[in-house]
Amino acid sequence: MMEGGSQEVSEDALVEAVALGEKSYRELIDFQKKIVDEIKPAKAQLTLAQPDETLAKKVKGFLHDKLEEAIYVKERMTHATKISELKQSLIEFIKTNEPEEAEQKIDLALEIFEEEINEVVHKNILEKDKRPDGRALNEVRELACQVGLLARTHGSALFGRGTTQALSTVTLGAPSEKQIIDGLEEEYKKRFLHHYNFPPFSVGEIGPFRGPGRREIGHGALAERSLVSLIPAEENFPYTIRVVSEILSSNGSSSMASVCASSLALMDAGVPIKAAAAGIAMGLMANAKGDYKILTDIQGPEDHHGDMDFKIAGTKNGVCGLQMDVKIEGVTVKIIKEAMAQAREARLHILSKMEEAIGAPRPKLSEFAPRIITMQINPDKIREVIGPGGKVINEIIAQTGVKIDIEDSGLVFITSSNEPAAQKAVAWIENITHEVKPGEVYQGRVTRLINFGAFVEILPGQEGLIHISELAPYRVNRVSDIVKVGDSVPVKVKNIDEQGRINLAMNRSQNNHQEK
Repeated sequence: MMEGGSQEVSEDALVEAVALGEKSYRELIDFQKKIVDEIKPAKAQLTLAQPDETLAKKVKGFLHDKLEEAIYVKERMTHATKISELKQSLIEFIKTNEPEEAEQKIDLALEIFEEEINEVVHKNILEKDKRPDGRALNEVRELACQVGLLARTHGSALFGRGTTQALSTVTLGAPSEKQIIDGLEEEYKKRFLHHYNFPPFSVGEIGPFRGPGRREIGHGALAERSLVSLIPAEENFPYTIRVVSEILSSNGSSSMASVCASSLALMDAGVPIKAAAAGIAMGLMANAKGDYKILTDIQGPEDHHGDMDFKIAGTKNGVCGLQMDVKIEGVTVKIIKEAMAQAREARLHILSKMEEAIGAPRPKLSEFAPRIITMQINPDKIREVIGPGGKVINEIIAQTGVKIDIEDSGLVFITSSNEPAAQKAVAWIENITHEVKPGEVYQGRVTRLINFGAFVEILPGQEGLIHISELAPYRVNRVSDIVKVGDSVPVKVKNIDEQGRINLAMNRSQNNHQEK
């Protein structure tokens, strides 16, 4: 098995990495063999069940002129129906011709049935380049791409390759909506998520809709790994991004279809990804003599009866994700190199078809997607924005309906689908965090009176004192003769003392203007 992720790395570099890895693990294998030679463990003696040659001859005779007709059908459901009907006919044949121990012999006959399909598929591909659906060895099935088909999502796309269809949708959220990963390692957060769903109807079956199983989680992770290196940096695009791929129909490599559909959906949503990505599944047919053929875009029988499933995803510049499993003892570096080269041809072909649907990320986000306004404040002012027990920030959120995220560096993210509400929150925070300077003029509100002056709130949470001598251009006997609590008055910052206290004066030019 092989699995990995990369950042648009060339096929040649990956093959070189695989060759280096093989060289290293050969040393480990030699070390293990040395241990075995020294210990000389006794091998367990196993008695393997021998195939029933008579039964095998009867089954092969029954299938002789029927098997190829059932296998070589292009349409998936017709193929499945014919195989099922032939299997049922074989069961009836065994019941009639082998009445003794029929149940046991039916199980053996069905094993032989699968072996015969495997033999036919291998032989025809290796000797005649004949695939079950009639395609050339390096041919990709018919492609179909559509974007923006769901009206209310932030981005959507449908990708079809043959009868495999994947529908991907994109949702953009606030930075606070990152997924918290609390695993065996240190806790961390993810801002790009890809989820994959495989409903039973996608393969013509019925069944309950439950949470994702290991297969779904693995396929989702493979597609996520193939796309994550293309997602823009958080400082350039601070959204949390969730993509969900729904498999509507499956006949081979739905995970790679998810990569294609998700890439299209991200561009439809206006996410400025580095490049479009596509994926393809490569197969292998090999025999004991060392002969082999590499297949592009495997499906159905080629996946089930083939010797390799090698999924490769990437951009026109290189590979971003891959996963391989084999059913034989192993594959050579030569096979891997050839498979990657053949996969690149297929990937470029798919990308050209995807480009016809959408060639670049949309310049604007969907009208339904939230907008994020980023602002930088003095980190020392964070506590003032939050307030005691979160009082201030909760008031801003309650009054405007926005989401506010503040990082320790003082970076503030304001997320809202309502532009006026977002701007109101921005102005609110700017007022709270504004550093008052001498000479600035404000329209303040009188909050309290004392014998020698009046306190005026010039910004949210920031007050200054107007000394009684600064209330008017003449002598004032009582502060209450000039101002009262609640009055709105024009003031000018006179100075800020060493303890940070703000001293104000009535802005007399403003008063004169008002009198005139």
